[in-house]
Amino acid sequence: MIKERIDIENIDEQLFEIKSVDPENSKPASFTHYLHNHKNGVSQFYKKDALSYVKEILEKAYPTEKVTNKVAEEALRYLILDLNKFVPFPAPENPKFKFIDLFAGIGGFRLALQNLDGKCVFTSEWDKYSKQTYKTNFGDIPFGDITKPETKKYIPDNFDVLCAGFPCQAFSIAGRRGGFEDTRGTLFFDVAEIIKNKQPKAIFLENVKGLRNHDKGKTLATILNVLREDLNYYVPEPQILNAKDFGVPQNRERIFIVGFRKDLGIDDFQYPESTKKDAILEDILEENEVSVKYYLSTTYVQTLKNHRARHESKGNGFGYEIIPNNGTANAVVCGGMGRERNLVLDDRLTNFNPVTKISGKVNREGIRKMTPREWARLQGFPDNFKIIVSDTQAYKQFGNSVAVPAIQATAEKIIEKLNCK
Repeated sequence: MIKERIDIENIDEQLFEIKSVDPENSKPASFTHYLHNHKNGVSQFYKKDALSYVKEILEKAYPTEKVTNKVAEEALRYLILDLNKFVPFPAPENPKFKFIDLFAGIGGFRLALQNLDGKCVFTSEWDKYSKQTYKTNFGDIPFGDITKPETKKYIPDNFDVLCAGFPCQAFSIAGRRGGFEDTRGTLFFDVAEIIKNKQPKAIFLENVKGLRNHDKGKTLATILNVLREDLNYYVPEPQILNAKDFGVPQNRERIFIVGFRKDLGIDDFQYPESTKKDAILEDILEENEVSVKYYLSTTYVQTLKNHRARHESKGNGFGYEIIPNNGTANAVVCGGMGRERNLVLDDRLTNFNPVTKISGKVNREGIRKMTPREWARLQGFPDNFKIIVSDTQAYKQFGNSVAVPAIQATAEKIIEKLNCK
């Protein structure tokens, strides 16, 4: 019998492989979502594709054998038992609520809500490298492009909270009322469409601070109008929260939008107060000497100094910045001067031989970039969060992520309100 010869570890590796996965193929995501939801009734949304995917892998591994649905189901049962053995952040054993994770990135929302005993029943993210990081840490392969109907069809019913850190786009609302249809063609439209169809009890949206004034305030006004009037949610005035007020030494302001379905009778909400934890940069710095690859070359240091001098001569304050150990980092962001605005002084380097191609020698002033792990800590990710991608991708992923402590503090307030109903 084939079931007696299945090498589960070998099959495991193939089933969870993500590098070769076709981004349009939802079967791998259905497979992991089935494993994660086999106890809570949500698995019905994923079982058909999960079985089909397992059969495909088994047929490739055992081409001379007949793979039946029964064999595939037995393999699934083995894999369910195996799921949480090597997952750093498994779902809670006895979850108190369900949520979905849209524009998931590497799982900042998921980490925060799992810490509050929430169960993620659907997640989507289009970036291949972010999917790899997400899968490694949560044992779940996200579905792909949420703008596509074939992805939306996998979203289950009856979840409690919709989470989305959606990208900001302007709406074409000239001469119109700025309602649901006016958001068509933007990523917010897809979020609104899911809210309309699934009617979650609560919504939790996060965006850049600039959303408040984007397109002269029209973008935010349209979002609030859609949520309040078209979708019938109680939405208190959005609030800008700063990560540094929630225990991480990073000056990162983001706008949070919270809403509750009006039939729940919730008509007040207080965003979380500052935790007043005086975190400083030194709290997140590496304890041991870091690789020479993070130290700037003499040529690059001089380039940065010249660049800042040019801006200062014009009366601008733009340029590189070295953060003192007792200070607060600037927001970690992708591109531009993201890393150069968060340089540190570290004189512990003992080996000045470059390990990458640089112009000039390694600087002797001790000026270096932060490491990806330090960026992870600035965003509130614990040290057992696995970084399995290149430094370039890691900087991008943490720069695009949410600050976990601020998300968790707000989510806790949301769940408190839902538990009262």
